[in-house]
Amino acid sequence: MTSTPLHFPNFNPVMLYIGPLSIRWYAMAYITALIIGWILVRQLVRKEPIVATVTQVDDFLTWATLGVILGGRLGYVCFYQPVYYFTHPLQILEVWHGGMSFHGGALGVIVALIIFTRFNHLSFLGFSDRVTTVVPMGLGLGRLANFINGELVGRTAPDWLPWRMIYPGVDGVRHPSELYECLSEGVLLFFIMLCLIQFKSIRERAGFLSGVFLFGYAVMRGFCELFREPDSFLGYFAMGLTMGQILCIPMVIAGIYFMWQSYRMPKLQNLTIPKK
Repeated sequence: MTSTPLHFPNFNPVMLYIGPLSIRWYAMAYITALIIGWILVRQLVRKEPIVATVTQVDDFLTWATLGVILGGRLGYVCFYQPVYYFTHPLQILEVWHGGMSFHGGALGVIVALIIFTRFNHLSFLGFSDRVTTVVPMGLGLGRLANFINGELVGRTAPDWLPWRMIYPGVDGVRHPSELYECLSEGVLLFFIMLCLIQFKSIRERAGFLSGVFLFGYAVMRGFCELFREPDSFLGYFAMGLTMGQILCIPMVIAGIYFMWQSYRMPKLQNLTIPKK
Protein backbone atom coordinates (compact mmCIF):
# COMPACT_ATOMS: atom_id res chain seq x y z
CA MET A 1 0.00 0.00 0.00
CA THR A 2 1.40 3.40 -1.02
CA SER A 3 1.02 6.37 1.33
CA THR A 4 1.18 10.07 0.47
CA PRO A 5 4.55 11.47 1.58
CA LEU A 6 4.82 14.41 3.95
CA HIS A 7 6.47 17.64 2.85
CA PHE A 8 9.23 19.19 4.92
CA PRO A 9 7.80 22.28 6.70
CA ASN A 10 10.61 24.58 5.46
CA PHE A 11 11.49 26.11 8.81
CA ASN A 12 13.60 29.25 8.95
CA PRO A 13 16.99 28.12 10.34
CA VAL A 14 17.30 31.51 12.06
CA MET A 15 15.22 31.63 15.22
CA LEU A 16 15.61 35.32 16.00
CA TYR A 17 17.08 38.46 14.47
CA ILE A 18 18.49 41.12 16.78
CA GLY A 19 19.57 43.98 14.55
CA PRO A 20 22.42 42.70 12.39
CA LEU A 21 22.79 39.61 14.57
CA SER A 22 20.96 36.34 14.00
CA ILE A 23 20.45 33.49 16.48
CA ARG A 24 20.07 30.11 14.82
CA TRP A 25 18.07 27.19 16.15
CA TYR A 26 21.22 25.04 16.20
CA ALA A 27 23.06 27.51 18.43
CA MET A 28 20.02 27.81 20.68
CA ALA A 29 19.89 24.02 21.01
CA TYR A 30 23.45 24.05 22.39
CA ILE A 31 22.73 26.96 24.72
CA THR A 32 19.49 25.43 26.01
CA ALA A 33 21.09 22.03 26.53
CA LEU A 34 23.98 23.49 28.52
CA ILE A 35 21.68 25.57 30.74
CA ILE A 36 19.14 22.80 31.43
CA GLY A 37 21.94 20.26 31.86
CA TRP A 38 23.66 22.53 34.38
CA ILE A 39 20.41 22.88 36.38
CA LEU A 40 19.79 19.12 36.39
CA VAL A 41 23.34 18.19 37.38
CA ARG A 42 23.08 20.63 40.31
CA GLN A 43 20.17 18.50 41.52
CA LEU A 44 21.82 15.15 40.80
CA VAL A 45 25.01 15.87 42.79
CA ARG A 46 22.85 16.29 45.90
CA LYS A 47 21.91 12.62 45.72
CA GLU A 48 23.99 10.24 47.85
CA PRO A 49 26.73 9.31 47.49
CA ILE A 50 27.65 12.96 47.08
CA VAL A 51 30.43 13.36 44.52
CA ALA A 52 30.72 17.16 44.20
CA THR A 53 29.31 20.42 45.50
CA VAL A 54 26.82 22.59 43.66
CA THR A 55 29.50 25.27 43.38
CA GLN A 56 31.78 22.82 41.61
CA VAL A 57 28.99 22.02 39.15
CA ASP A 58 28.73 25.75 38.45
CA ASP A 59 32.47 25.86 37.79
CA PHE A 60 32.31 22.86 35.48
CA LEU A 61 29.77 24.54 33.18
CA THR A 62 32.53 26.57 31.52
CA TRP A 63 34.71 23.47 31.12
CA ALA A 64 31.81 21.53 29.59
CA THR A 65 31.03 24.35 27.16
CA LEU A 66 34.62 24.47 25.92
CA GLY A 67 34.79 20.68 25.72
CA VAL A 68 31.63 20.44 23.62
CA ILE A 69 32.52 23.26 21.21
CA LEU A 70 36.24 22.58 20.76
CA GLY A 71 35.89 18.80 20.81
CA GLY A 72 32.86 18.80 18.53
CA ARG A 73 34.51 21.02 15.95
CA LEU A 74 37.93 19.34 16.00
CA GLY A 75 36.25 15.94 15.93
CA TYR A 76 34.39 16.87 12.75
CA VAL A 77 37.58 18.22 11.20
CA CYS A 78 39.64 15.13 12.06
CA PHE A 79 37.02 12.39 11.59
CA TYR A 80 35.10 13.62 8.57
CA GLN A 81 37.05 16.10 6.41
CA PRO A 82 40.70 16.19 7.57
CA VAL A 83 42.22 16.74 4.11
CA TYR A 84 39.91 19.63 3.27
CA TYR A 85 40.38 21.49 6.56
CA PHE A 86 44.12 20.89 6.75
CA THR A 87 44.40 22.58 3.35
CA HIS A 88 41.96 25.34 4.44
CA PRO A 89 42.92 25.79 8.11
CA LEU A 90 41.21 29.15 8.60
CA GLN A 91 37.83 27.53 7.85
CA ILE A 92 38.22 25.40 10.97
CA LEU A 93 37.21 28.53 12.89
CA GLU A 94 34.06 29.09 10.81
CA VAL A 95 31.75 27.07 13.04
CA TRP A 96 28.73 29.13 11.92
CA HIS A 97 28.81 27.19 8.64
CA GLY A 98 28.12 23.95 10.55
CA GLY A 99 30.23 20.87 11.07
CA MET A 100 30.16 19.41 14.59
CA SER A 101 30.79 15.83 15.63
CA PHE A 102 29.15 14.30 18.68
CA HIS A 103 31.98 11.80 19.05
CA GLY A 104 34.46 14.67 19.07
CA GLY A 105 32.32 16.61 21.53
CA ALA A 106 32.19 13.54 23.78
CA LEU A 107 35.98 13.29 23.75
CA GLY A 108 36.19 17.00 24.53
CA VAL A 109 33.92 16.63 27.56
CA ILE A 110 35.84 13.55 28.74
CA VAL A 111 39.09 15.51 28.63
CA ALA A 112 37.38 18.37 30.51
CA LEU A 113 36.08 15.90 33.12
CA ILE A 114 39.52 14.35 33.64
CA ILE A 115 41.24 17.70 34.14
CA PHE A 116 38.45 19.21 36.25
CA THR A 117 38.03 16.25 38.60
CA ARG A 118 41.79 15.91 39.06
CA PHE A 119 42.22 19.59 39.95
CA ASN A 120 39.26 19.45 42.35
CA HIS A 121 40.10 16.03 43.87
CA LEU A 122 36.80 14.49 42.79
CA SER A 123 35.90 10.99 41.64
CA PHE A 124 36.13 11.10 37.84
CA LEU A 125 33.64 8.26 37.32
CA GLY A 126 31.30 9.39 40.09
CA PHE A 127 31.07 12.91 38.69
CA SER A 128 30.87 11.74 35.08
CA ASP A 129 27.90 9.53 36.01
CA ARG A 130 25.96 12.66 37.00
CA VAL A 131 27.03 14.57 33.89
CA THR A 132 26.36 11.81 31.33
CA THR A 133 22.86 11.32 32.74
CA VAL A 134 21.76 14.62 31.22
CA VAL A 135 23.73 14.44 27.95
CA PRO A 136 20.92 12.67 26.00
CA MET A 137 18.71 15.68 26.60
CA GLY A 138 21.23 17.81 24.71
CA LEU A 139 21.46 15.21 21.97
CA GLY A 140 17.71 15.28 21.49
CA LEU A 141 17.67 19.07 21.19
CA GLY A 142 20.56 18.96 18.74
CA ARG A 143 18.83 16.44 16.50
CA LEU A 144 15.65 18.50 16.61
CA ALA A 145 17.69 21.49 15.41
CA ASN A 146 19.11 19.31 12.62
CA PHE A 147 15.55 18.59 11.51
CA ILE A 148 14.59 22.27 11.59
CA ASN A 149 17.64 22.98 9.41
CA GLY A 150 16.64 20.21 7.00
CA GLU A 151 20.08 18.62 7.29
CA LEU A 152 21.38 15.07 7.88
CA VAL A 153 18.43 13.66 5.96
CA GLY A 154 17.67 9.98 5.82
CA ARG A 155 18.01 7.37 3.12
CA THR A 156 15.30 6.70 0.56
CA ALA A 157 12.15 5.51 2.33
CA PRO A 158 9.77 2.76 1.14
CA ASP A 159 6.43 3.74 -0.38
CA TRP A 160 4.42 2.25 2.50
CA LEU A 161 6.04 4.39 5.22
CA PRO A 162 3.40 6.92 6.38
CA TRP A 163 5.91 9.51 7.67
CA ARG A 164 8.33 9.47 4.73
CA MET A 165 9.22 12.99 3.76
CA ILE A 166 10.10 15.15 0.76
CA TYR A 167 12.94 17.54 1.56
CA PRO A 168 13.54 20.64 -0.61
CA GLY A 169 16.51 20.21 -2.92
CA VAL A 170 16.89 16.49 -2.08
CA ASP A 171 16.10 13.77 -4.60
CA GLY A 172 13.61 11.11 -3.63
CA VAL A 173 11.42 10.61 -0.59
CA ARG A 174 13.42 10.17 2.61
CA HIS A 175 13.36 8.89 6.15
CA PRO A 176 13.23 11.79 8.67
CA SER A 177 16.27 10.25 10.33
CA GLU A 178 16.93 13.34 12.45
CA LEU A 179 13.68 12.61 14.30
CA TYR A 180 14.63 8.94 14.71
CA GLU A 181 17.83 10.03 16.44
CA CYS A 182 16.02 12.66 18.50
CA LEU A 183 13.56 10.10 19.84
CA SER A 184 16.07 7.28 20.42
CA GLU A 185 19.44 8.68 21.51
CA GLY A 186 17.65 11.74 22.90
CA VAL A 187 14.27 11.08 24.49
CA LEU A 188 14.50 7.32 25.11
CA LEU A 189 18.08 7.29 26.39
CA PHE A 190 17.39 10.32 28.60
CA PHE A 191 14.39 8.51 30.12
CA ILE A 192 16.48 5.39 30.79
CA MET A 193 19.28 7.40 32.42
CA LEU A 194 16.87 9.35 34.63
CA CYS A 195 15.21 6.13 35.78
CA LEU A 196 18.50 4.40 36.62
CA ILE A 197 20.01 7.29 38.56
CA GLN A 198 17.10 7.22 41.00
CA PHE A 199 18.53 4.03 42.56
CA LYS A 200 21.23 4.54 45.16
CA SER A 201 22.53 1.02 44.50
CA ILE A 202 23.35 2.15 40.94
CA ARG A 203 24.76 5.54 41.95
CA GLU A 204 27.17 3.74 44.29
CA ARG A 205 28.69 1.86 41.33
CA ALA A 206 31.00 4.53 39.96
CA GLY A 207 31.13 4.39 36.19
CA PHE A 208 28.02 2.26 35.66
CA LEU A 209 25.84 5.11 34.40
CA SER A 210 28.66 6.41 32.22
CA GLY A 211 28.89 2.92 30.73
CA VAL A 212 25.14 2.77 30.15
CA PHE A 213 25.27 6.08 28.33
CA LEU A 214 28.21 5.11 26.10
CA PHE A 215 26.70 1.72 25.27
CA GLY A 216 23.15 3.04 24.84
CA TYR A 217 24.16 5.93 22.64
CA ALA A 218 26.40 3.78 20.44
CA VAL A 219 23.71 1.14 19.90
CA MET A 220 20.98 3.69 19.15
CA ARG A 221 23.18 5.83 16.92
CA GLY A 222 24.45 2.76 15.08
CA PHE A 223 20.88 1.60 14.49
CA CYS A 224 19.69 5.02 13.30
CA GLU A 225 22.60 5.17 10.86
CA LEU A 226 20.79 2.41 8.94
CA PHE A 227 18.21 5.05 7.98
CA ARG A 228 20.51 8.09 7.66
CA GLU A 229 22.15 9.08 4.41
CA PRO A 230 25.94 9.04 4.90
CA ASP A 231 27.90 12.18 4.11
CA SER A 232 28.41 12.45 0.36
CA PHE A 233 32.14 13.04 0.73
CA LEU A 234 32.53 9.81 2.77
CA GLY A 235 29.94 7.32 1.58
CA TYR A 236 30.10 3.77 2.88
CA PHE A 237 33.05 1.83 4.23
CA ALA A 238 33.70 -1.92 4.43
CA MET A 239 30.59 -4.08 4.99
CA GLY A 240 28.39 -1.06 4.32
CA LEU A 241 29.35 0.69 7.56
CA THR A 242 29.17 4.46 7.88
CA MET A 243 31.66 6.66 9.70
CA GLY A 244 29.11 7.16 12.48
CA GLN A 245 28.84 3.40 13.02
CA ILE A 246 32.61 2.94 12.97
CA LEU A 247 33.05 5.62 15.63
CA CYS A 248 30.40 3.92 17.77
CA ILE A 249 32.35 0.64 17.99
CA PRO A 250 34.87 1.87 20.59
CA MET A 251 31.99 3.44 22.52
CA VAL A 252 30.24 0.06 22.79
CA ILE A 253 33.44 -1.54 24.06
CA ALA A 254 34.11 1.28 26.54
CA GLY A 255 30.51 1.20 27.78
CA ILE A 256 30.61 -2.53 28.48
CA TYR A 257 33.98 -2.15 30.21
CA PHE A 258 32.78 0.67 32.50
CA MET A 259 29.63 -1.25 33.51
CA TRP A 260 31.66 -4.40 34.22
CA GLN A 261 34.40 -2.52 36.07
CA SER A 262 31.89 -0.66 38.26
CA TYR A 263 30.98 -3.95 39.98
CA ARG A 264 34.62 -4.84 40.58
CA MET A 265 35.41 -1.65 42.48
CA PRO A 266 34.34 -0.72 46.04
CA LYS A 267 31.06 1.13 46.33
CA LEU A 268 31.34 4.89 46.05
CA GLN A 269 31.08 6.70 49.38
CA ASN A 270 30.22 10.29 50.24
CA LEU A 271 33.38 12.22 49.56
CA THR A 272 34.93 14.83 51.77
CA ILE A 273 35.30 17.77 49.46
CA PRO A 274 38.35 19.84 50.42
CA LYS A 275 37.54 23.49 51.02
CA LYS A 276 39.17 25.99 48.70
